[in-house]
Amino acid sequence: MQCRECRKEYPPIQLAICESCFGPLEVRYEIDAVRGAFHRGSFGGRPPTLWRYRELLPVSDDRGIVDLAAGYTPLRRARNLEDAIGSRELWIKDDTVNPTYSFKDRPVAVAMAKAREWSLPAVGCASTGNLAAATAAAAAKARLPCYVFAPASLEPAKLRLPQLYGGIVVPIDGTYDDANRVAFQVADRRGWGFVNINLRPYYAEGSKTLLFETWEQLGFDLPDVIVAPLGSGLLLTSLEKGRRELSELGEAPDPPPRLVGTQPAGCAPIVRGFESADGRPRPVRKPDTIVESLAIGDPGSGFEAIRSMRATQGFADDPTDAEILEGVRLLARTEGVFSEPAGGTVVATLKRAREDGRIDRDERVVLLITGNGLKTPAVWQDAAPPPAPIPSTLAAVDAYLAGRAHG
Repeated sequence: MQCRECRKEYPPIQLAICESCFGPLEVRYEIDAVRGAFHRGSFGGRPPTLWRYRELLPVSDDRGIVDLAAGYTPLRRARNLEDAIGSRELWIKDDTVNPTYSFKDRPVAVAMAKAREWSLPAVGCASTGNLAAATAAAAAKARLPCYVFAPASLEPAKLRLPQLYGGIVVPIDGTYDDANRVAFQVADRRGWGFVNINLRPYYAEGSKTLLFETWEQLGFDLPDVIVAPLGSGLLLTSLEKGRRELSELGEAPDPPPRLVGTQPAGCAPIVRGFESADGRPRPVRKPDTIVESLAIGDPGSGFEAIRSMRATQGFADDPTDAEILEGVRLLARTEGVFSEPAGGTVVATLKRAREDGRIDRDERVVLLITGNGLKTPAVWQDAAPPPAPIPSTLAAVDAYLAGRAHG
């Protein structure tokens, strides 16, 4: 373990913050020891899950692994969306098909393995929805008690899923940041393993497998641009870390992909920080957006995400809720992929960046679609109401069809 700020090293223990400077800790590997086993010719016959990258995942005892087969999701060429947006080469990394239908299954898989390795009595998380389901599902398979701290205002489906997996939901009257604060206190007092709090450095390692898979699925190459949603900022930070590790192994030439982060205008603390001189996030007290999964007003890895974007010559963007909903529709109608609003945020940013030239037509772009739209039905109750019934007669159907244009 090494502090990202002062570079102080620690043994691989249950610690997330540097005791000297309070900077975030990250997992480091002996790259020379990994080199012979982790290279482009080494993946044949490995399982089609995130564990195919086992050498760069921080689990000491494989008996701790609880495998719900997360990862190795499709990377699809998006030719219809290319035409609609005006891009030469566009790919969708589709994490809507993970076990609980979001990318959160990746980091949870690694954090859960560490919790079992250390024989922790229970696990939990603070969540805006997707992480709650992922943690509860993995805990069910691991036979561990699970406690989910979440804003009580989340749409019911996101609170119901962890309960169906057997998790205990603690509905907090407040924002995600309120839920995160009290979860931190509970984890410290009870000695539980909260995946995105006291297990956070290990949890982060699961997210970088999105970068490894993209590299492998593009024929051991990387795109020019990766567009990712920003909640806490940890996903984008993990992508940058995974790319650094590939570079250290001699598997990823310079320059790195430009990392583009996007969050809704109603909760954009990282975007405001990216635009500022000091590069520090500007916390949002009360998020105001339909994109619940990204409504984190005080992002724990916001500063690191800003540094990652700046280091790769990327940028940050904040589309409106209306643009985000249109992004969801555009992705569904061109590529047949229905994402939650976080995916619409990614599409909206690509569209905006193509229009103003921040992303060039000839750049190879990968969009990270991180969650399934079926998890957020309430978003569409007003935006896409169901059609009114018509009589079951041919004349009525003919009249109905005559009044509607295709699409």
